Amino acid sequence: MSLARTLGIGLNGLNGQLIEIEADIGNGIPGFILLGLPDAALNESRERIRSAARNSGLPMPNRRITVNLTPATMHKRGSGFDLAILLATLAADRSITLPADIVYLAELGLDGSLRPVAGVLPAVMAAVRAGYPRIVVAGDNQAEAELVAGAQVRSYAHLSQLLADYGADPADLKFRARHHSPRPRNTDWGTRQSGALDLAEVIGQGQGRYALEVAAAGGHHLLLTGPPGAGKTMLAERLPGLLPDLGDTQAMETTAVHSLASGGGLITALIRRPPFEAPHHSASMVALIGGGSGIPRPGAASRAHRGVLFLDEAPEFSAQALDALRQPLESGVLTIHRAAGAATYPARFQLVMAANPCPCGRNLGKGTDCTCTPMQRRRYLARLSGPLLDRIDMQLFVPALSARELALRAPAESSVLVAARVRAARSAASERLQRWGWVTNAEVSGAVLRHELSLPLATTAGLNAAAESLRLSARGHDRVLRIAWSIADLNEHACPTTDDIDVAIQLRQHGKGDVG
Repeated sequence: MSLARTLGIGLNGLNGQLIEIEADIGNGIPGFILLGLPDAALNESRERIRSAARNSGLPMPNRRITVNLTPATMHKRGSGFDLAILLATLAADRSITLPADIVYLAELGLDGSLRPVAGVLPAVMAAVRAGYPRIVVAGDNQAEAELVAGAQVRSYAHLSQLLADYGADPADLKFRARHHSPRPRNTDWGTRQSGALDLAEVIGQGQGRYALEVAAAGGHHLLLTGPPGAGKTMLAERLPGLLPDLGDTQAMETTAVHSLASGGGLITALIRRPPFEAPHHSASMVALIGGGSGIPRPGAASRAHRGVLFLDEAPEFSAQALDALRQPLESGVLTIHRAAGAATYPARFQLVMAANPCPCGRNLGKGTDCTCTPMQRRRYLARLSGPLLDRIDMQLFVPALSARELALRAPAESSVLVAARVRAARSAASERLQRWGWVTNAEVSGAVLRHELSLPLATTAGLNAAAESLRLSARGHDRVLRIAWSIADLNEHACPTTDDIDVAIQLRQHGKGDVG
């Protein structure tokens, strides 16, 4: 029989599908035909496979080889099918005997070495869900693949080792040591402190520090405006250090996204610390939300899943890129459509934006020191659209420090102390929200706020009056209530009080006039 089959996994976003690789060897003009909508990297696998097989001592048959990747209507991408294609071909030539129901995920080097590929974690998860727990990967991917419960992982450094296990004559095989430098490995994914900067380093800014604590407690979005050098960036960079470690489910989601974006062979443990992404203001919309040719790739917004996405100098980003964040801010997911297909990535991040009051940054008070024209100021602030600002929970003005504040040496609270209060507040919120499957107050729906978590009319009277005078939208009204619940959790209140709601209103509106 000249037909053999192996298994691989095709990824569409984080969703994996079992791919059957069929190899047929027939008569005719020698050649290598690859079917099943392969992309450019997969098409190039034919030459990689030929060289890897020859340099391992078991060359490909000099006959007409046809390989089909099923389902044929699904676009296949990447080099992760190399090993599966080669093994199916050699099995069809009866050079080896393949065990049944094993999934292969590895790229081949020209010397026959097995190299890591991106997206091994979501691919192994998909294989285990489909009922195929036996996986073969490159050695550099073994630790990542073993993160999936129930996976039975075997790894190899070189193709000849695998072929020897599958019945090839050891006398024919040759092992070639890799001469290239190994890929750098990031061994501290699971333990690194993405928010290692200490809040104690921030001088003054009592309001900013408190807003940061409330944002951390409830998972709220935050806009910081103020003159250059006031401390906006310092505050934002210290938010990850206040957030608690990720739970098992959250850590698996976050690690799966980074597995796909890492390029392969970098992840050895679950990511337990909330990630921190701070793209430069020149980043395109594709870099921010994901995309690219073929099946869309994750962008900074998805890499910040369950962590912080910080946009410094936010008005310098393109208006199109900023408005593209509106949908994930509401839903927590990003669905990107391209001609080759659509991909969905998780994107439940905390958005923190920092902005100057104008391009020169001196449009304060009477604005006499400002050198910007009215048109420059309007264009600058117009980048932050009304619908986007309506989705930002808290908007805070960060004033410049006075000479007296700079001279003070009074010790400030460290991130460790604030993070302890945040953990307690998060624990209270999680216990209250667990029946709905939510983790933070920022995720609570408006329907639940108005029914199961409704507050007495006497408590919300001030909010209702403020909604009229400040022209709060329905979304803004709900966001004030979510902030109030976070403040109540920090204050160890069973439910928000009138004072909690008053503080929430101030955090929602303070500084709004400075943004436009």
